[in-house]
Amino acid sequence: MTHFNYQLVKPDDDDIITVIANWYLNEWNIPVAATVEKIKKLSADKHEFQFLMTLDHQPIATGGLYNHVGLLDKEPRLNVYENWLALVYTLPGMRGKGFGAFICNHIQDHAKTLGLKDIYLFTHTAENLYKRLGWQQLERLALGGKDIVVMRKQL
Repeated sequence: MTHFNYQLVKPDDDDIITVIANWYLNEWNIPVAATVEKIKKLSADKHEFQFLMTLDHQPIATGGLYNHVGLLDKEPRLNVYENWLALVYTLPGMRGKGFGAFICNHIQDHAKTLGLKDIYLFTHTAENLYKRLGWQQLERLALGGKDIVVMRKQL
C-alpha cells in the first residue's frame, strides 16, 4: 500500500534541506547555499514554511510559503502581497501524477490553519494546474521573455 507523508522542514533538518537544495539547483539553477540559507531562515512568526512530501518514505515533492520571492525584486509594487506559494517541485519521474496538486493543497491547508486568508503565487509554466486548484489570476506580466501570471487563492 502506498503511503504519503508531509514533513514540515525544520532549520536543523540538514539532510532534507540538502535534498531540496539539490533539486532546486538542478531544476532552476538556484545555488545550493542560497537555498540552504533561505530554508534555514524561514520564520514561523511570519507564516513562512517548507514541506517535504514523501511516497513510501522517499522524497518526491516540496514547496513552501515565503514572504519574499524573486519576482518582488523585479516588480517592487507587488510587495503589497505576502505569503507566496513558491518553489513547488516534483521529481521529474513523478510528474503528471497529481503530486504537485497534493503538495500545493497541503501547503494551502496549512496556511489556512495559520489563519491566513489569502496566498499568492506567480508562474509561467503551471497556470492550468493552479486554475484547477481554484487560484484566480490577478495580473499578467512580461518579464525576461516569459508570460508570467500572478495569482491569488482565497483560503
